[in-house]
Amino acid sequence: MSQQLYFYASVLVLGALLFFPASKLIWVLSVRRLERKTGGGLSEDERMGQRNRARLLALVLVLIFSLLFNISMLGLPQNG
Repeated sequence: MSQQLYFYASVLVLGALLFFPASKLIWVLSVRRLERKTGGGLSEDERMGQRNRARLLALVLVLIFSLLFNISMLGLPQNG
């Protein structure tokens, strides 16, 4: 396996492993914050909107973290 392929595969694998717990954590914190702010429960549509928002935010954060982590551990892949 080439060095570039291994690097990008490891970024994607780490990102996939971290995605679900990170999105769940962001979603729970977001829903709790919104419930505290409004003083009551949220409707199912509002919860689904927060879940979609949390998934998008988690995707961006996890990929950036995974890329930076792999750069620090493996270094940048060399061309060739």
